[in-house]
Amino acid sequence: MSTSRTVIICTPAGEAIDWFTASEVLDWHKLPTGTPLPQFPVRHRRIIGWFTRWSQRHLVRPERRFGAVTRTAGGRVGRLDLTAAVAAAHQVAAHRWRVWAQVVRTAPVARSWADFLAQHTKDPQKLSLDEARRRFEAQPRVLAMLAYNAHPNARAELDPYELDAYQAGEATYTAVHWQHAVTGDLVITDDGRLIEPASTSLADRLRFQAEAAAYVHKRGRKEHLIAVTIAA
Repeated sequence: MSTSRTVIICTPAGEAIDWFTASEVLDWHKLPTGTPLPQFPVRHRRIIGWFTRWSQRHLVRPERRFGAVTRTAGGRVGRLDLTAAVAAAHQVAAHRWRVWAQVVRTAPVARSWADFLAQHTKDPQKLSLDEARRRFEAQPRVLAMLAYNAHPNARAELDPYELDAYQAGEATYTAVHWQHAVTGDLVITDDGRLIEPASTSLADRLRFQAEAAAYVHKRGRKEHLIAVTIAA
């Protein structure tokens, strides 16, 4: 279960974003102060790539590899390679889903954590949170995931609390992750609107990601965005 959330903050052209601006936006929405998350690959154009490879201009909290700028928490959209971010996230998620499919192939379909959490929320006296978690993790399919994670040579980390997405199939699971690469868990638009899931259900998360991804991909090259990680 994730202990943090990623917020994508957008600003219009002419309003370059920095960490102080992002903090003010988070505070206005009563969200916890976070830290910049370098999750976007930096675009290097064919003609002027020799220059952009070393330049930090229009970037927020860039990271370097062998001196060249490779990733950044945000900046001008024209300098961010969102396509590469999506492709990389899709590749990693597809590999993880296929490992999961091999691990749980003989275990019966399990109930998601959301089912047990809903029971607890409905009547906490009847089902405590600890007992809800114990029942969830006692299912053979979840136990198989936990056992795999404990192996020192595990090829991926399988999050049991993503069980509903895993069980929905490879296409759904990978969609959740490749869209997350550009939408995070929340998006704050350039006019201050907050786009977020209506609930914690997988369906609402997918609806949020569709809306948020459409918004982010429509940003102009001179507009800005930044990824920030905050406490869940």
